[in-house]
Amino acid sequence: MKKWLLIAMALLVAGVLAACGAGETEEGTSAEAQEKETMTVTHELGETTFEKNPKKVVVFDFGVLDTMDKLGIEAAGVPQESLPAYLDKYADTEKYENVGTLKEADFEAINALKPDLIIISGRQADMYEEYAAIAPTVHIAVDTDNYMESFTGNMELIGEIFDKEEQVKEELSAITEQIEQVKETVSSSQAQALIVLANEGKVSAYGPSSRFGIIHDVFGVKAVDEGLEVSTHGQSISFEYILEKNPGMIFVVDRNAAVGNEASAKDSLENELVQKTDAYKDGKIVYLDPDYWYLSGGGLQSVSQMVTDVETAFKE
Repeated sequence: MKKWLLIAMALLVAGVLAACGAGETEEGTSAEAQEKETMTVTHELGETTFEKNPKKVVVFDFGVLDTMDKLGIEAAGVPQESLPAYLDKYADTEKYENVGTLKEADFEAINALKPDLIIISGRQADMYEEYAAIAPTVHIAVDTDNYMESFTGNMELIGEIFDKEEQVKEELSAITEQIEQVKETVSSSQAQALIVLANEGKVSAYGPSSRFGIIHDVFGVKAVDEGLEVSTHGQSISFEYILEKNPGMIFVVDRNAAVGNEASAKDSLENELVQKTDAYKDGKIVYLDPDYWYLSGGGLQSVSQMVTDVETAFKE
């Protein structure tokens, strides 16, 4: 009896080990298949197929970098010149590869990095083929004509790429709640606003559907001039124009500060003509943080801060 019992136990152990081995093989196969799962993204510049949850990612859009940072997703390479101050950890050359500037990529450095994915936006669009020749490249940018729809779609896409869908959903829900609050605050004001970009003593104006048109289109701030030209660089205006329109609020994006220029937008903008406007008299010239508004718009952190900036301006 003891002999048969020993044989039975041996067979049982062998069966268990075989089952475990099969399970490990199946798990290994499943894990391997999951690692190699691909996705195809159709974007403004074409169609790109790549492995999901890429590990080595080169990012040329600071709004996307802002979002990845918020979601805890590492980037392998970034253009380290003109980084927003709140993303300055990416200036560490020991941890992150410097891949050039926003307008002039270091293709040699990118190629040496052998990235799994490259993410670009408008500033790099003309060189799309050069990026795509190195690695799968996706163009992600905000459509200012449909800001929130575009922004939401971009965030959901990033969530899908990196398996962060639930976290993105939560962040977008929080931003939507913020926007509803700012719209309620804005709705009680009759102030008409003008958005300007200050650059070395010159000013350009932005209206609805423009680069900074989220202030009007999404937050509900009334525009002092509905007919402004819609363009990336804005409509060039004079200080006489500002006085003529006499806005109750002026939102200022200081490009000088964004690119490290020491020229003061405040000194050039708040001249004798502008001092005659209601905005100046009522202390409603609002200097927006260029890190969020000029360098990294369209990110989870930047859009949240943009909402806060406008709400604060109406509460002060």
